[in-house]
Amino acid sequence: MRLGAFAIAMFAGCATVGCQSTTAVPDVTTAARVAPPLVAPVKSEASLELERYYASVQAGLLSQGLLRIDGGGPDTPFTSDMLAKNFMRIALFEEYAKVGGQMVARQTPSYLHRWEEPVRVKVEFGPSVAANKRAADHVRIKSLVSRIALATGHPVSEVSENPNFHVFVVNENERHALKPRLREIVPGISDAAVMKVTRMPRSHYCIAFAWDPEDTGTYRKAVAIVRAEHPDLMRLSCLHEEIAQGFGLSNDSPMARPSVFNDDEEFGLLTHHDMLLLKMLYDDRLKPGMTVEEAAPIVHTLANELVGSAG
Repeated sequence: MRLGAFAIAMFAGCATVGCQSTTAVPDVTTAARVAPPLVAPVKSEASLELERYYASVQAGLLSQGLLRIDGGGPDTPFTSDMLAKNFMRIALFEEYAKVGGQMVARQTPSYLHRWEEPVRVKVEFGPSVAANKRAADHVRIKSLVSRIALATGHPVSEVSENPNFHVFVVNENERHALKPRLREIVPGISDAAVMKVTRMPRSHYCIAFAWDPEDTGTYRKAVAIVRAEHPDLMRLSCLHEEIAQGFGLSNDSPMARPSVFNDDEEFGLLTHHDMLLLKMLYDDRLKPGMTVEEAAPIVHTLANELVGSAG
């Protein structure tokens, strides 16, 4: 979703509950780089209730064979034409628009956005996040950043200082307190964008926004907010989708498959299809600021090349 110079994307899902699955989350055991607080903070009842709620949501999704981590396979074929159409909808359309000071769902044509400068990703945890979760998320983000760098050919790294892409993993109370931090990171951020973070309903699992200060299609800063209350796979799914959307794939499409850029939650992690979208987005033949009409013929050429070379 774009708001003036801001692009905002949310992962929102259904609340199907009450089942179990054998799908496993990739194992991570590396020790945390950030030491846990000496005294674990007391969680609010609202945060504890969200933990129970999202555990139930994840169990229900897994019981239906959703939140897949296989990246797609023989059951999810796609053609070059499908890839091109998905790219156009995900990279060149907006999911939300500002109407009367409020953000409303409205699909509208936009223009191509991406980073031109190196992207420096830093994860910041709320005090409530346990050491084992910090360790898991550090490893996963490092792996994800490496995959995105490989796919895009763009300089991307995880850093401990001077970031331009901030990832917050915070619980309910910590997220409500982010307002001054957001205004520090992005001076001039709109009240509507801040409220999307601080007043996020539980149907929205996570959110990301990117800043294009000159409104030319070139991002300078991005922020992703992931709920700490999520169980492992839902938290990892949020990290995958929101970080990728912060690179310029800011919309969703019900036609995109196999893809995380689809609100049906079939796939929990970035797929082969999604990595091709990222590769296309950062191809030198596309330029920040291109319109739908300008980008379309190039996008179809890129899709033909990629799907053909991939067999």
